[in-house]
Amino acid sequence: MQRRSLLTLVLVASLLPGCGFQLRSKQTFVFQTIAVTPENGGGVATDMARYLGGMVRPVAPAAAGQPAPDVILDILQELREKTVVGVNASGQVREFQLRTRVRFRLRTPLGRELIAPTEIVQQRDISFNESAVLAKEAEESLLYRDMQTDIVQQLLRRLAAVKSLEQ
Repeated sequence: MQRRSLLTLVLVASLLPGCGFQLRSKQTFVFQTIAVTPENGGGVATDMARYLGGMVRPVAPAAAGQPAPDVILDILQELREKTVVGVNASGQVREFQLRTRVRFRLRTPLGRELIAPTEIVQQRDISFNESAVLAKEAEESLLYRDMQTDIVQQLLRRLAAVKSLEQ
């Protein structure tokens, strides 16, 4: 019986590549180096710089003694919003909507835009209970962090979609 299940597993695994299934691999970029501005900015800029690691260079190459980066990712705006979307009969808040907005653009050091200013928005709903305020604050923090991670992944996919620095 165990041999039959092993054979079935091997058969299914061998059929997956034929249907087009492929594990997500690391993105490949058309550029070798990138600068992320603001360099000491918000969470998205920090996460992008951390993810891209050895590819990141400072914008001012003369000060660092390094050549200019191939592209510059400008994080133009990073905004967190919290709005009330539900109240009970006595007017107490029961539900919030959390939203994170990030505006960015990708350009060459000479100023040619590769990706025009674009906004990515993520939103999550969170219930509220005044008897568990500390727990809800922790949940809110986790939801903002999750949205930020999603935005970084979307940014990476958009950077990988750039096919030429000569646009």
